[in-house]
Amino acid sequence: MDILSLIGVMLALVAVFGGTIAKGSGLAALWNGAAFVIVILGTIAAALVQTRPAVFMRAFRILPWVFVQPRLEPEATIEKIVSWSQVARKEGLLGLESLAEEETDVFSKKGLQLLVDGTEPDNIRTILEVEMGTKEDFDTQAAKVFESMGIYAPTMGIVGAVMGLMAVMQNLADPSRLGAGIAAAFVATIYGIASANLFFLPMSNKLKTTIQNQSAHREMIVEGIISIAEGENPRNIETKLQGYLQR
Repeated sequence: MDILSLIGVMLALVAVFGGTIAKGSGLAALWNGAAFVIVILGTIAAALVQTRPAVFMRAFRILPWVFVQPRLEPEATIEKIVSWSQVARKEGLLGLESLAEEETDVFSKKGLQLLVDGTEPDNIRTILEVEMGTKEDFDTQAAKVFESMGIYAPTMGIVGAVMGLMAVMQNLADPSRLGAGIAAAFVATIYGIASANLFFLPMSNKLKTTIQNQSAHREMIVEGIISIAEGENPRNIETKLQGYLQR
């Protein structure tokens, strides 16, 4: 569980709801069904128009990463790579075949299989970097779905406010309805700005950071596998890979 994300969401809710109560408006003032439909559904609709179905679905699959980060254990990964290098040094690359079959990480498994197949180091790097780059690009596009929603939401809030004021103008003959009508109109602006700056944009940035961390982890695996293919000493491999722990 990412405690900072959880604290951030809680503080955001306290800021909005607590601020409303402190200003004397009451929580009921924050709810308006029409504003919700215009801003939230309108924002989702805009994101759907610009996004491929696969990317949109991926965005909501990785959304839990905001609160529960994919588990990366670089120290354990380094130990595993060093153990692979020791096996390769003693038994040759074919000795890694059984380890490749047991490996649960798909990316590492592919790298080990390339080693067992006797693929040249340059070709191994090319193959793994293409896969790594493709994965990173796809996940980054998914994270940008929330970034786009953060861009559209304030604009939809303005649209909702204008539509609310139009309704108010139609009731100018009834002064008793003007105050409530104007307040409801500005609720849409709150929905748009608050959802963008407290949720959509921060979520997008957190996901991008997580994706970068995953790519750095895979980059470390690539360097380790290439080092094994080139026959480097296990101790040198360990020293090289420990540089990634500084990130």
